[in-house]
Amino acid sequence: MQSHKEAALFDISTVHLITMVDLAVTLAGVPLTSCIYNASGPRTGSSSAMCKIAKSASGGVLAKSATVAPQKGNDLPRTWHEDNGKVSLNSEGLPNNGIDYYIDPKTISETMGESPMKPYMVSISGKNISDNLQMLNKIASAIESGSVNIAAVELNLACPNIVGKPTIGYDFEQMEDVMKQVASLPCFSGSKPLFPLGVKMPPYFDRPHFEMAAAILNKYKHIVSYAASINTIGNALAIDHHAEMPVIRAKGGFAGLSGPAVKYTALANVKQMRELLDDSIDVVGVGGVNTGIDAFEMILCGATAVQVGTCHWNEGPGCFDRICDELKVIMEGKGYSNVEDFRGKLKEWTKEGVALSRQKKMEGKMSNTSGDTQRLTASNDNSSLIIAVLFAIIAILLADKLNIVSL
Repeated sequence: MQSHKEAALFDISTVHLITMVDLAVTLAGVPLTSCIYNASGPRTGSSSAMCKIAKSASGGVLAKSATVAPQKGNDLPRTWHEDNGKVSLNSEGLPNNGIDYYIDPKTISETMGESPMKPYMVSISGKNISDNLQMLNKIASAIESGSVNIAAVELNLACPNIVGKPTIGYDFEQMEDVMKQVASLPCFSGSKPLFPLGVKMPPYFDRPHFEMAAAILNKYKHIVSYAASINTIGNALAIDHHAEMPVIRAKGGFAGLSGPAVKYTALANVKQMRELLDDSIDVVGVGGVNTGIDAFEMILCGATAVQVGTCHWNEGPGCFDRICDELKVIMEGKGYSNVEDFRGKLKEWTKEGVALSRQKKMEGKMSNTSGDTQRLTASNDNSSLIIAVLFAIIAILLADKLNIVSL
């Protein structure tokens, strides 16, 4: 049985090994202290919420998707989580404090606080192209004034912006027009963009759609620095069978699907976008990331960084510390010292790979069995000790009662 001293030494050694793994990456020219950071949306509406992200192991802070003016969003209930934690739905309607709030020096200062080395990034999702252009100009003016430090901007192409038209990312003619107008702005018309621009993409399911979307982004690679894939899977519906009604109030119950269930679609999108996009455009993996394994798989498919959304929503900012630690353990076990050691290096299927996987799973089961046995042995040892002490106490009390000894 392992002694408490031996266990303590093992834990210290593990911590030491984990600290030797470096999760820092550079995304779109922006240094991130960790490749794991938050997705825009959950717990990002205010500086009081975002400052908790800044204090965590998250590599940076991405603010709530902003509109030109503040808005409250859809009526409640607008979110729902399956009891098993595998599925979430949301139809929030972009509740936010408006772009002026998210680029205000006070908001940024309150958010970043004691974490000035981490980047602060802004997300925008205007109701139309005019709104997006207006917000980009506002951000550019704020940066040029020198009053704020905004490291990058994420333009949401994954939400419907024009009534009667599809989501921008699904309407390739509209997407081309949006990118053309964005590229014409003064902040992007010089030899170098004023700030890195990322685009949030919807999930794709057909290879020609991947190709068309990537072709447009590649055409504007001089302004597009990264693509974040994926946004929620649209038009999901969950029913409360007791009440015989949708669980979401807004939009007839139709909502965006997120959580662990979407990870496999997200992995496919990351893999295909990485294959099709120009090397100058980074890919950010997002969708269903709940563990260090999930993050590892995203990076293996080619993601430079990984965003966490629904898990952050459910667990709070502590999820960033946990996921980072889990990823470090995986990397250390595989002999990887940094993210570039395995990024985009997903291997082809082989029989040897299947055999290796089976072996590792068996080793894991044996390790768990051994651990259970050790815990059971320790429990039995403790039980035996307690019983021996009780017998000793009873013997002493009896001896005193019979005047054999005097207490």
